[in-house]
Amino acid sequence: MRPTALVTGAASGMGRAVAERFLAEGWTVLAVDRDAEALTKAAAELGAAFHPVPVDITDRAAVAEALGSPEDLRAVVNAAGIYPATLLADYDEATYRRIFDVNVLGTLNVTAAAVPALRAAGGGTVVNFASIDAFAVSPGQLLYSASKAAVVSLTRSLAQELAPDGITVNAVAPGWVDTPGTRAGGRMEEAVKSVPLGRAAQPAEIADWVWKLCDGSYVTGETLVIGGGITVR
Repeated sequence: MRPTALVTGAASGMGRAVAERFLAEGWTVLAVDRDAEALTKAAAELGAAFHPVPVDITDRAAVAEALGSPEDLRAVVNAAGIYPATLLADYDEATYRRIFDVNVLGTLNVTAAAVPALRAAGGGTVVNFASIDAFAVSPGQLLYSASKAAVVSLTRSLAQELAPDGITVNAVAPGWVDTPGTRAGGRMEEAVKSVPLGRAAQPAEIADWVWKLCDGSYVTGETLVIGGGITVR
């Protein structure tokens, strides 16, 4: 039986790159995304081992129902996230709720729904997507930065809670990554000038590190910064 990985945000960007990496390693992927149309398109391109699961991760009951009890679930990757710009001068409650519901609550909802299947499989791993902004904040990302700092903290708490079940929990904190969503923000080309390596990461490079954290590890409760050296300048 092929091992199964659950990947959120799998229809595009870094989530899709992670899904593609697991597929290349011979895994089955439960591909979670709220964009059903994009999931259907990805499934047509990536083949039968890519199983679309269209669901809104902010709805805990809907997530539990959509996932059910997947067999031989070994890895959960919480890659879904949103990053609308906010400042103290312009944030509102609706934007706060939306950012934290997707980035923090969504991560918890998916993990909670998946843990019984990980336990049934004898253990496994969870990798959450934090961000470089949890450590080196960017102008205009007031709420996004706070939400990703929360992901770092919950990663540590979950690592402690789930260790007795043989489940490791870690996070990756990407810096600038060359995705369509990042390019659409219009700041990437200028921003990467401050990155010591002089470029943005490719989504596949982030997926490589996610795979390494999922491929058997004594590491848990850690957040790996993948920022091209931006935190050491």
